[in-house]
Amino acid sequence: MKLRFLFFSVITIALLAACGGKKESNSDTQKNVIDLTANDQMQYNLKTIEVTAGSTVRVNLKHIGQMAKNIMGHNFVLLKADVDLSEFAAAAISAKDTDYVPKSKEDQIIAHTSLIGGGESTFVEFKAPAAGTYKFLCTFPGHYVTMQGDFIVK
Repeated sequence: MKLRFLFFSVITIALLAACGGKKESNSDTQKNVIDLTANDQMQYNLKTIEVTAGSTVRVNLKHIGQMAKNIMGHNFVLLKADVDLSEFAAAAISAKDTDYVPKSKEDQIIAHTSLIGGGESTFVEFKAPAAGTYKFLCTFPGHYVTMQGDFIVK
C-alpha cells in the first residue's frame, strides 16, 4: 500500500513539474460558453452577454419553441461595432436563401449560427473581439425588434 501511494505521489509531482504547476490563465485558453435559448414568442433568454477579450466563445443556441424554421426560425448573429442594426436587419429580410444572413453584409458580421426551428440546436465558436459593446440579433424577418442584445467584451 505504501509503495502504491509513493508511486502515485511521484507521478503526480512529475506531472505538476512538467506543467509548471500552474493552471493556464492566458486569454487564448479561456473559454466562455454561452447557453442562449429562443422561443416561439420571439425572445432570447439573455439580453446581455459578457465575455473576455481574446477568449474563445461558444454560443449554444437552442430553440425551445415548437414552430418550424420557416415560420419561427431563429439564429444568433453578432455584428461588428458601429453596424446599424436596423439597416442590417432590413438587408436580412431578403436573404432567405442564406438563412437571412445577407451575403452583401458579411463584412459586418463577427459570427453567426445557422437558422433553426422548434426543438433544434446549433452553435458557433469564435474568438472574442476587442473590448467594447457589440450588438447581437436574430435576423429572421421582424425578429430583431425583440430579439437583440448587447455583447459586452471586457
